[in-house]
Amino acid sequence: MLGFKAFHSAEETLAGIETAHMIRKGLHANGLTALQQFTALAA
Repeated sequence: MLGFKAFHSAEETLAGIETAHMIRKGLHANGLTALQQFTALAA
């Protein structure tokens, strides 16, 4: 892998991966669907 060309790209990619992990683990679940969890985390 060549890596990221810009720090901003790496930062955004890692933020997305962490969001996916949080949804998968069920943090903030409270009976919400994955889409509802994502929307709540993204806001």
